Amino acid sequence: MPTATIYTLIKQLFTKKATNPFPVKYTPDNMHAAAALIGSGKLKINPYVRIPPNFRGKMSYDKESCIGCKLCLKVCPSEALVFKEEEKKVKHYVARCTFCGQCADICPKDCFVLTDEFLIAGTDKYAEELIINP
Repeated sequence: MPTATIYTLIKQLFTKKATNPFPVKYTPDNMHAAAALIGSGKLKINPYVRIPPNFRGKMSYDKESCIGCKLCLKVCPSEALVFKEEEKKVKHYVARCTFCGQCADICPKDCFVLTDEFLIAGTDKYAEELIINP
């Protein structure tokens, strides 16, 4: 008897893709050489998938409008937010964030905004670009 999983798999075969394909049709041996070919127009790039509305990307934080109420710290499930007592402001660790958006929903001053930025990977999770309001 077929299960719900089989129905889901068959359905996914015929639905529109939601993730971006690899930038070029075939995986090159050398990505730097492929980038040079793309720059010169000799290699065609796959079209990318547009970012959907209400996408939850990297968080943006307005330090000036923050009143230090700590409501965002209470609702953050991944403990990505740390309160800085000396400044009465919040420090946000992107590497810990699950992008749930609860901090943006609860903030009375709308200090947090979910952006459409999704290229935030790095080798050092405590790098300066992965900490908002260091």
